[in-house]
Amino acid sequence: MGVIKQLCDEVELPRMLEVKQLFDPQRIEPENIPNIIFEEMSRPNVAGAIKPDMRVAITCGSRGLANIALIIKSIAEFVKSKNARPFVVPAMGSHGGATAEGQKALIGRYGVTESYIGCPILSSMETVVIGTSDEGHKVRLDRNAAESDAIIVAGRIKPHTDFRGEYESGLMKMMTIGLGKREGATVCHEAGFAHMPRLVPLFGRCILKNAPIAMGFGIIENAYHETCKLTALSPAEIDTQEPALLQEARRRMAKILFDKADVLIVDKIGKEISGDGLDPNVSGASPCSPYVTGGLSAQRTIILDLTKETHGTAVGIGAAHAITRRLFDKIDYEATYINLLTARVPEFARIPCIMETDKQALQFALLSCAGIDKAKPRIIRISDTMHVEKIWVSEALQEEAEKNSAIEILQGPQALPFDEDGNLRDIS
Repeated sequence: MGVIKQLCDEVELPRMLEVKQLFDPQRIEPENIPNIIFEEMSRPNVAGAIKPDMRVAITCGSRGLANIALIIKSIAEFVKSKNARPFVVPAMGSHGGATAEGQKALIGRYGVTESYIGCPILSSMETVVIGTSDEGHKVRLDRNAAESDAIIVAGRIKPHTDFRGEYESGLMKMMTIGLGKREGATVCHEAGFAHMPRLVPLFGRCILKNAPIAMGFGIIENAYHETCKLTALSPAEIDTQEPALLQEARRRMAKILFDKADVLIVDKIGKEISGDGLDPNVSGASPCSPYVTGGLSAQRTIILDLTKETHGTAVGIGAAHAITRRLFDKIDYEATYINLLTARVPEFARIPCIMETDKQALQFALLSCAGIDKAKPRIIRISDTMHVEKIWVSEALQEEAEKNSAIEILQGPQALPFDEDGNLRDIS
């Protein structure tokens, strides 16, 4: 790496400004969540679905949603108030290493434990065929959920990272992919993301017809990763109302309020942040999905590290042009590859150029850019794609920031805070 290091050392780095991006702050205070959930689930068109002595399965996904433990606990408390018997089913396809133990441990790290939620967690990778889609697919469902008396499909509704359709990430997908476990998710993914807009509702409607779905419970977050809407839906309303809820979620999601950059620095990626490790709806960076538009337009993307919560799952590094040695050394290939095999997207784990330090990764990225103003490079640094309220931008973007009423400059231009090893201090 002698020549590469020499070339990188010659690259002058610009000063950076800390800016605050302003989004719609509407949210639900955590202390109000239990009452709102009880009110929503008490609506006449959904409350009657839960009857005494029923065994009721409640889904819990693999993403790090705000207040997820409290939400699941509150749903379980409502079920118990109806003299029914709740239990939680991890609904996350092949995540958690595609093992029952890994999936239970994953939601446990979010606080969804039996001692906190007050009911059992039944984690299994075993599925049963519950029906056949209108196109002839055998549709699978988690055995514990399928054998229950009622299923409450609880999950976040948001734009998907890799396809566009009426139903993206949400309750239809929770049933199809989440409750399908590895086997069911594989069947749906086999055709590729180009067909997901058709297959997700196709499989979902088969499940609604043949499984004991009692209700859906949709969760929407604001741009600050805070709970801002909770809504209970009858099975019919999952089909008819989820598309409108998806559009509301799209309006509320976080974004980078700059159109273009030469280099995007992403401090950390992880499966709890996004299914892709970093959300291309924000970063604009995806290694193989032409079906998603939006996000930042950056010529180069560098990723510096993995989150602790991802436990070595490095899905998303394929979106980068350079990563650091410390990220590379943390990769758990087994956990990463099983997820990519299920989704049929090995490109998401392609190994980018590996640089020894954060500083070298940035310098390498700038060197590899074509047609940029080398004296005034446009650089944006974010902690991760879930948290973009406070970000750093280079001086070349200062004028653009000053003209945008939704951007507030917090600190004036200063050198990037590299330590003696050439790595950046955490900005999260």
